[in-house]
Amino acid sequence: MRSVTLRRLGLAFACGALLASACGSNAPSTPARLPTDPTALPEFTLADYRHALGRLRGTPVVVNVWASWCGPCREEAPLLAAANRSYGDRVRFIGVDILDERGSARAFMREHGWTYPSVYDPSGAIRDGLGLLGQPVTLFYDASGELIDTWTGPLTSEALRSRLETILVRRAAPSHP
Repeated sequence: MRSVTLRRLGLAFACGALLASACGSNAPSTPARLPTDPTALPEFTLADYRHALGRLRGTPVVVNVWASWCGPCREEAPLLAAANRSYGDRVRFIGVDILDERGSARAFMREHGWTYPSVYDPSGAIRDGLGLLGQPVTLFYDASGELIDTWTGPLTSEALRSRLETILVRRAAPSHP
């Protein structure tokens, strides 16, 4: 019971901090939207990322932090492409391309057949702001927007499948106050 209260308190604090930062001068001038063209690769800040993620509430989301020069990212890229095709509209996939060149990133996305959008984070600020280290890192959010799991390193097909099933089941389960 105490951990649930602490989690809610932490979530309330994070929401308050996000609202406060959105009111500051560094807030995006237009609401961040994920592109419909998967290779558009718009530059996003941490605030943009959080805003876009919030817009996806109601659908489970998988966020993969990657770079075209990252060997382990290449290793898991086909798994992510296949899972995106398999799960269709039941789960949204988003990439966060960090510390990369746009041309190389777009070539990587085409090479692996990614049809889901990625955002461009040339300095790694999104990854760092989320408290993540290295890449690849994959985040699994349920339909309510709650972070359910974080996988560091290249995904295995079993790890990806089991976490996707977990966030889908949580989607169907009624929420309790």
